[in-house]
Amino acid sequence: MATACGSPSSGKDDDKGTKGKTSAKNPFGVAKNSKVEAAIFDGGYGVDYVTFAGTVVPKQVAGVKVDVKPVVDIAPQLQPRFVGGNPPDLIDNSGEDQIGFLGILDQLETLDDVFEANNYEGKKIADTVYAGVKVPGTYNGKFVALNYVMTVYGVWYSKTLFEANGWTAPKTWDEAYELGKKAKAKGKYLFAHGKEAATYYQTLLIDSAIKEGGDEVRISLEKLEADSWSQPAVQGVLKVMEKMVKEKMFVPGGSGTQFQKAQASWSNDQKALLYPSGGWIENEMKDATKKDFQMTGIPEMTLTADSKMPYEAVRAAAGEPFIVPKQAKNAAGGKEVLRAMLSKEAASNFSKTKLAPTIVKDTVPADGYGSTALVSQSKMLADAGENIFDWKFVGAYGINTDMLVPWNSFLAGDLDAKGLTSALQKISDKIREDDSIEKFEVS
Repeated sequence: MATACGSPSSGKDDDKGTKGKTSAKNPFGVAKNSKVEAAIFDGGYGVDYVTFAGTVVPKQVAGVKVDVKPVVDIAPQLQPRFVGGNPPDLIDNSGEDQIGFLGILDQLETLDDVFEANNYEGKKIADTVYAGVKVPGTYNGKFVALNYVMTVYGVWYSKTLFEANGWTAPKTWDEAYELGKKAKAKGKYLFAHGKEAATYYQTLLIDSAIKEGGDEVRISLEKLEADSWSQPAVQGVLKVMEKMVKEKMFVPGGSGTQFQKAQASWSNDQKALLYPSGGWIENEMKDATKKDFQMTGIPEMTLTADSKMPYEAVRAAAGEPFIVPKQAKNAAGGKEVLRAMLSKEAASNFSKTKLAPTIVKDTVPADGYGSTALVSQSKMLADAGENIFDWKFVGAYGINTDMLVPWNSFLAGDLDAKGLTSALQKISDKIREDDSIEKFEVS
């Protein structure tokens, strides 16, 4: 990828989409009747919401056709196209195999002009989205990834099941451990995990450690410091996780189970009580969730009751990053699809059909379209107030796939906390010590 060139579209090809005249309705100059190729990660949100936005585009630019192609393995399938100089016009760079942003930073269009444009309702897009949504998609001062979904990370459970058993959702890891013992008494487990999503527990670990130890924990991890994975807050949470693994509080066989099947053991079979995930989980499992489950989210547990950040603090940020390659045949068309997605019509459609909020404000009603998960996300954001944080080093360097290996071994009981720490630190060290890899600024 370091050798792949990235020059802006020349506009010489009829398919380049750069021959249209710019106007208030067509700020990027998309050619009429042009085609837009959109490679969309087929994960928790599916791809139909982009297909819907594609049907809205012709209302602004006549005859534009958006060809939405579902992709699961983003990097393996799309990196060769970057190298070959023919990437898609729009990419949802998400999932376990997302392309590391820093590796293609110079090959991506900046997207500031999308926010400066008016939406389909005639309002400046920058004035219609939540504050700070550019941050997770900005690398070394360049806004190159438009993160579309307002993602709230938490721990999920069935309100119905908990009420039936008189259980209380845990606020600390000690309370979670005690809940795990109650689960075992009922022939159930505390957690479930699947092989492609084993790093959901890494997310839980990092988030809990940041809440426990404060922002310095995040900064150390993001800077890839030599002892970042040995910080007391990280180790404290990891030791509790290790105890849970040893006492068989995880549904067995997860490291050899496809992740959605593993998640179904929680959402449908109710073998496990808790599952850490982002707000996409309800939509992802809507066809494999027990009736009257009443999926509910809570903030991730703290290690102690005296954590530096309150229990109510949450990791929340704009997620599902969309990028427009400079070498795309129709980069202008890619940006136009993003503008369509940011219309009130398309954003409302997403929230109603995916039961998750987008970065567009005022598109989710108070009843959350009848979704308990969506209502709980709104509550978590409100309760957190100013105590909202995020981190991006795993995605920035594209190292999630590497991290899956030791995490699956750890959750299977084949690797202890010390071994996991060593493995994760080696991954961080390798990136830090490789001068050929550009590092993003941490603040």
